[in-house]
Amino acid sequence: MLSVFAVGGLPEFVAGDDLVTILGDAVDGILHDGDILVITSKIVSKAEGRQVHADDREAAITSETVRVVATREHAGGVTRIVENHLGMVAAAAGVDSSNVPDGIVLLLPVDPDATALLLCREFRKRSGRRIGILITDTLGRPWRQGQTDVAIGAAGIRVLDDLRGSTDANGRRLDVTVPAVADEIAAAADLVKGKSLGLPVAVVRGLGHLLAELDAPGARSIVRTGPDDMFRLGTAEAWAEGFEAGRASAH
Repeated sequence: MLSVFAVGGLPEFVAGDDLVTILGDAVDGILHDGDILVITSKIVSKAEGRQVHADDREAAITSETVRVVATREHAGGVTRIVENHLGMVAAAAGVDSSNVPDGIVLLLPVDPDATALLLCREFRKRSGRRIGILITDTLGRPWRQGQTDVAIGAAGIRVLDDLRGSTDANGRRLDVTVPAVADEIAAAADLVKGKSLGLPVAVVRGLGHLLAELDAPGARSIVRTGPDDMFRLGTAEAWAEGFEAGRASAH
């Protein structure tokens, strides 16, 4: 049976906080074999000191940007959809101003897969339980309204459940079915964490079959890159490539 519940009793995180100790104390005696601990990236960013003053927000977005995918002007300024250093394509490179003091914005963690691995290794050792760790953030989706939480860091869990080569209920071969279970778990956990409840951590129980060894691929492996990304071009890039192709064909 699947169950999801939030972890209470956590403090407001600040730069320099020891996540292993603070989170370990909070889940001490709670974790079961097969549990997945889902942690909002915001508390990881705060502990890492990934905060900058809001008057530097645009500069912060630029510093986190690898590639601009699209821009759109609106009454409040310009929205930038960009690829950031984690390989994610997101509005404003994931720079966030919610749940932080006025005048401050928060950057995404430096290496959420590495942080997830550290936490997973230490919590397995501390609790004696075989658990998994997900670090999550909120993203919009192309062609869909609203946002949902996705995994940006993972350890000790299969982030993709590759069903290719198996058969469906009618015996038909599955050739492309690879559920992104890490993202599905992230979204489920967000239902109990919420955005304004002060509950940044949740336990997902009942999915022990998805756990893996600590050397399993992290959440970065979910990101489509290069030739696998059918939608890698932004509007300006697509126009420029089309213009150059047209000019070349004219000659």
